[in-house]
Amino acid sequence: SQNDINCSEYLTKICGVEFSPAPYFNLEEEFRLHETVSMLIAKKLIASAHDISEGGLFVTLAESGFNRSLGFEVTQQNFSIRNDAFWFGEAQGRVVVSVKPGNIEEFEASLNIPFEKLGTVNAGEIIINKNSWGNISEWGEKYDNAIGNYFKSYIPE
Repeated sequence: SQNDINCSEYLTKICGVEFSPAPYFNLEEEFRLHETVSMLIAKKLIASAHDISEGGLFVTLAESGFNRSLGFEVTQQNFSIRNDAFWFGEAQGRVVVSVKPGNIEEFEASLNIPFEKLGTVNAGEIIINKNSWGNISEWGEKYDNAIGNYFKSYIPE
């Protein structure tokens, strides 16, 4: 994670900053990350993987849960990074993976890159830093219908 919200949807839509520098990117770190994820997939140590990109960590976690209506309970561990940068920053070089409980020890022993444990998958509730953000199906409906809902105000009745 980086203390960086440059060029993020959050910076544009919430903060109103249309133009900013590109988000953090380091080609060597990106290469090591993808080599590591490929190795973890080959060893069958991860159940799922999703890059962190548009929308940041929160959107990545939500997108990961939509197709099977799975929620998550996560906690920010690194407080040297601003909350908005942690949850909504789009700095490159990050992937969210899920690991079955029986694979955690071997998974962690196989890593040669920095990582953060975020939390666990659950039956549908979204809990961030011990606060409920509702159910994944509610967020999925908003996500799936965002464009249609936006344009409703432009359609005459």
